[in-house]
Amino acid sequence: MKFEKLSENKIRITLSIQDLAEKEIDFHVFMSNSIESQDILLDMLEEAKKETGFDPENYNLKIEALAMADTSFIFTITKEVPEEKTKLPKKKFTIKRKSLNPSSTQAVYAFSSFDDYCSFLQFLQETNLLEDIAHIADAIVLYEYKEKYYLLMNGIHSEIVNKLRFYTAITEFAKYVTNSKVYASKLLECGNLIMRHNALEIGLKHFVK
Repeated sequence: MKFEKLSENKIRITLSIQDLAEKEIDFHVFMSNSIESQDILLDMLEEAKKETGFDPENYNLKIEALAMADTSFIFTITKEVPEEKTKLPKKKFTIKRKSLNPSSTQAVYAFSSFDDYCSFLQFLQETNLLEDIAHIADAIVLYEYKEKYYLLMNGIHSEIVNKLRFYTAITEFAKYVTNSKVYASKLLECGNLIMRHNALEIGLKHFVK
């Protein structure tokens, strides 16, 4: 992990896939917009404070995140300092600690509708990603449960080159289910099986023009 102080009110944090593994951060949690992913960022800010002196407490923060092709992440974090005349009440900034699970070979993503799932497949096709990640896992299954659609991936392969781009894309269309192991069991027991074996390839063949 690399910390750069760009100014008194701005820093840059560069995080690699290796950093995630060393810190035992679940990649799927990190890519999702969840409380757990926010906790990870708060921990990074605390470490940045020790490394650069950048103190975010009592400031609103603007955070810009960028996923690079070399599987690294760049965060540019800016403290928003209002002018004295229009100064807003200071926002208390606290650091929360949370134990994180190690990376998993299983993941569950929830789509609000089947149309959202088809839109995700359409995006993969248009960006030529599907050919590279069609076999991202040993099993890719789609379930319907309580009017939502869940993509369950088991036996995720670590060597897929474009895996980062896949996870970046899917979080635009679906929400990562943090308790994936528990929810996978729930889907197997109570969900309606929609597509088995490889739901990505089947969905593209039958539901995407």
